[in-house]
Amino acid sequence: MDNISGYKDRAIESLTGKWGYSAIATLIYTIIFGGIPIVFSYGVTLTQSFSTISNPFGNIIQIVLLPIVWGFVIMFLENIRKGDKELDLGKMFEGFNDYFRIMLTNLLVGVYTLLWTLLLIIPGIIKMYSYSMTNYILLDDPDLKYNSAIEKSMAMMKGHKMDLFLLDLSMIGWFILSIITCGIGLLFLTPYNLTAHAHFYEDLKAEEQQNIAE
Repeated sequence: MDNISGYKDRAIESLTGKWGYSAIATLIYTIIFGGIPIVFSYGVTLTQSFSTISNPFGNIIQIVLLPIVWGFVIMFLENIRKGDKELDLGKMFEGFNDYFRIMLTNLLVGVYTLLWTLLLIIPGIIKMYSYSMTNYILLDDPDLKYNSAIEKSMAMMKGHKMDLFLLDLSMIGWFILSIITCGIGLLFLTPYNLTAHAHFYEDLKAEEQQNIAE
């Protein structure tokens, strides 16, 4: 496994010449996964009583669109594997080709994380990192789904959750700067973070294969 600086340097190298496309991809993802549910939810609210405090319609739309989350994450993994090729924005929509396996697995991850978070915040964060490799596993192990994919992620992250947490924590300064710029910085920070995560997964996978060989 690499150190924090190593993952950040590798992420920058992987995104060199692709920052513009990465920002566009992040904007498209934000509009689809964030904007569309808000629009639908607002439209439904307008047809209801003004006493309506909230409605779950936006959340339902986000559940339907969960393959977009998978595709967005996988796009940056595929980018580091292809090396100098252009960022493939079409990867963001490939999750719909295996819709129910990807959607339901991500839904389970969300439900499990929420339940642990309702118990206590810290266990919820720990579980979030335990489940963090699930989407990559769905790509590399097409026969795995649901709890099997989640359990493999937990096994891979055993002893490495703090490493990934510290990697994310090291980007807190960029996150604050992104907030100051009214979120514009997130168009670049998000690809940076996800690319670092992708490199982290590749090292985890290599470590797992080495352990099997031994």
